[in-house]
Amino acid sequence: MMGGNHAATGAAAWVAVTASTPIAFGWYPGVSNAGVIVGSLVCAGAALLPDADHHSGTIANSLKPVSNAVARAVGKLSGGHRKGTHSILGVAVFTAIAWLLSFLTLDTGDGLFGAILIGPGIMCVLLVSYALKALKITRDTKLLPWTTSITLAVLIAVFAPEEWYWMPFSVALGCTVHILGDMITTNGVPLLWPLKFRSPRWMRDGRGLELDMIWRSGGNISIPILGDAGSVREWIFLVPVSLYAIVGIVWAFLDQMGYDTMAVWNQVVGLFGA
Repeated sequence: MMGGNHAATGAAAWVAVTASTPIAFGWYPGVSNAGVIVGSLVCAGAALLPDADHHSGTIANSLKPVSNAVARAVGKLSGGHRKGTHSILGVAVFTAIAWLLSFLTLDTGDGLFGAILIGPGIMCVLLVSYALKALKITRDTKLLPWTTSITLAVLIAVFAPEEWYWMPFSVALGCTVHILGDMITTNGVPLLWPLKFRSPRWMRDGRGLELDMIWRSGGNISIPILGDAGSVREWIFLVPVSLYAIVGIVWAFLDQMGYDTMAVWNQVVGLFGA
């Protein structure tokens, strides 16, 4: 799946599990409207993290020169592109890093700001910049992604630090959505890396009917609903997913601004019901 599409699915997943609107599941309650809005960008960025192993991917090109060095290091540690970072272990590692960073704070004493959560702020800067780059909201790779993501992170860290409690969950959700997205493309993912279970020879020589499409010769698992990455099917699939994310974010924004969104929703439902 392409980078921008990964980001869109991450944002949609965040809306689906955290928003309290009738179009969402609300499986992770307690997230404010501001959390839904900011979290959608954070989760969109987290949905790109497994591709941190790609030296020329979205992450590598998002915050140069830092991102280039990070991508090279992650690629070496994970065995190359679409290896360790695209596994259950990879999700666990990324989530653990986010959890550990959640304890990194700066105590300003009894002053105006109190304890500022530095770790989640750093995560926000990185993940939001990834999302902005992948969604082509910022095209300037040198300055604009830095200024936009840092501004957002500082505002939340200083004025609404309570929003950061969901950071590890957001990272876990985004990474999981990424892996599921790649799993439904042709090449699949090595879910159990570093363990590698190659498919039987009889399956690889054509006697496995269509099973060789699911259990790849190298051990990857694939349910190739979307075909190759970047296929027409993938783009068709992402249209409603992206629209869903946009509706959820706009809903949260209007609700935050004081608009009676439920009244509008009831009117729309009433029109269709009639």
